[in-house]
Amino acid sequence: MPQFKFEAIDQKGQEIKDIIEAPTEEEAQATIRQMGYHLTKIVVHKERKSKTAKLGAEGKTFSLGMVKSKQLTTFTRQLSILQDAGLPILRSLNILKNQAPNGALRNSLIDTVYEIEGGSSLSEAMAKNPRVFNRLYINMIKAGEAGGALETILQRLAEFLEASERLKQRIKSAMTYPVCVIFFAVCILAFIMIWIVPQFEKIFNDFDSKLPTPTLILINASQATVRYWYLIPLIPISLWLLIKLTTSFAEGRFGWHLFLLKCPIFGPLVEKTTVARSTRTLGTLVTSGVPILESLHITKEASNNAVFEQMYQKILEAIRDGDTIANPMKLYSRPPFHLGALLYFAFFGVLVGALYYLTKLKGRIMDDMVVNMVDVGEETGELDTMLYKVADTYDQEVEAATDALMSMLEPVLVIFLGVVVGFIVVALFMPLIKLIGDLSG
Repeated sequence: MPQFKFEAIDQKGQEIKDIIEAPTEEEAQATIRQMGYHLTKIVVHKERKSKTAKLGAEGKTFSLGMVKSKQLTTFTRQLSILQDAGLPILRSLNILKNQAPNGALRNSLIDTVYEIEGGSSLSEAMAKNPRVFNRLYINMIKAGEAGGALETILQRLAEFLEASERLKQRIKSAMTYPVCVIFFAVCILAFIMIWIVPQFEKIFNDFDSKLPTPTLILINASQATVRYWYLIPLIPISLWLLIKLTTSFAEGRFGWHLFLLKCPIFGPLVEKTTVARSTRTLGTLVTSGVPILESLHITKEASNNAVFEQMYQKILEAIRDGDTIANPMKLYSRPPFHLGALLYFAFFGVLVGALYYLTKLKGRIMDDMVVNMVDVGEETGELDTMLYKVADTYDQEVEAATDALMSMLEPVLVIFLGVVVGFIVVALFMPLIKLIGDLSG
């Protein structure tokens, strides 16, 4: 006898999920109503295949790691287009599954199709693949299913992911130039110090003449580089491991993120990027009909910054006590003093760094413009609109700050390299000129 998986609401208003046997769907519905339940959903429940048969039949492949954000963004946009065209969700997923390359996304789509064929909803099926579909994604899909506007929610989700991807790519492209310049400059200078300068040192030693101070400094630096060349890659790797180790603890992670927010030059860029991402996340969830407490919890996790996570947690607790969003946002957007952040500043900037951090203690991570726009949005009932405007404004500020940073870094790097190369040339040629003069005399 066929089995039907159903969802219903009992007389106390509680949600019921169960499986019932009946010859037809109509008889199953009648039986459920006789039980005193208000039926909300019913689908045919299919028997599960074994995991081995599933893996072999569906063509899953071995994959490591998470799905790329660009891949997920493209998939979401394609799914929204297919849903807008009126295709059934199962057919849409099968189309996208067949054209997806082997990897985590294709495997997750295979699992999702399998779960939906077994009677699960789209959000329930996606929730079983948290490596690919995060809580924000799943909650928005769930809201779209509940409101009967899945295609609209998918469009909003695609727009959100595309905006986040544009912001990420803009920052990556801005950082590519200085990173490449610094890397090649270090390689060239290491080559000069390890192979070129020692050759000149042999020439100077053969003539046994007194060397000027710049040449002695250069030769000593070259000897130290030859002796301790392994420190060139070891120092940055050690710093990276130290940061990874300290940020594996809650206090170390908070201190590091606070250091990033308060550090000069890059701090404002990190702050604006996080504000743009978190306000757009919250605005997208509110627009999609996700409850405000769940929206704040997801936004806290999506911020990827311990300082913002603490602020959103405080806002969430204040709302549970009956407060608005704007008041606790203003109150808790000023991070407290943190010893971990002070130690990071002292490590990278010694005494000057520690003093700089103490002067920046009173700075807030959410300025008055954001708080006021959230306040107006709550009063007018257009919180989502105001959050989108804040995100758009900060996206523009991130773009302007990135361009300004690039404009500043380019001449600074050129001047620095010019000074270093000029010093090497002068240090090498001063004794040569003296030797040529002595030989001519």
